[in-house]
Amino acid sequence: MTIRPKYFTPNEVSIHNTAKDLWVSFLGKVYDLTPHIETHSGDPLLKPIIDAAGQDISHWFDPKTKDIKKFVDPITGCLLYFAQHGRFSNVPPRCPSSDWANDFGIPWWKDEKYCIGVLSKKTRFIKIINALTLQNQIIEVCSEETMKEILNRYLKYNAHAESYTWKYECNVLDMDKTLTENGIVDDDPDFYTLRMRDDQYLQSVRSSL
Repeated sequence: MTIRPKYFTPNEVSIHNTAKDLWVSFLGKVYDLTPHIETHSGDPLLKPIIDAAGQDISHWFDPKTKDIKKFVDPITGCLLYFAQHGRFSNVPPRCPSSDWANDFGIPWWKDEKYCIGVLSKKTRFIKIINALTLQNQIIEVCSEETMKEILNRYLKYNAHAESYTWKYECNVLDMDKTLTENGIVDDDPDFYTLRMRDDQYLQSVRSSL
């Protein structure tokens, strides 16, 4: 049985932006580097990583090799990591150094234990209307998420939402399918073309007993 990954929006990644709670995204995945920061607390080589907390750092990497970008040092002719924001942990020094310990095993950017999910390629906002109370909530969701996963996002606003039937234009939604698969098309490109504010014309999903 294939386990679905957990999807995150860029906004969700961005709030984890401190040394004590540090997430980054790169090459389409989301990583919680908090344990790495805690393990190496006080190491000055953590600074570039901490400075990038909550951000996408895909520009640090070569998408083909999925490794840190490299360059040929014009003086030594050696192939070195290109740390454009300063050398960071697990990146070797340019020259041989007696204080360089390379016994850490897998560098953090290749260690899947830090990977907690996938960065959404496209997010969208939807309005969920509680047909019983007529209260509505606008939430940002990942286009790759199923309705069941969107429901889990909504539970913090309505703890009883799991017992509700979800509908769009009077049609019962398949909770194992995405918004698009349920016929709820993403109109963002049209709003952009027409220069209209999409938050004024959000598609609405109704939940009711």
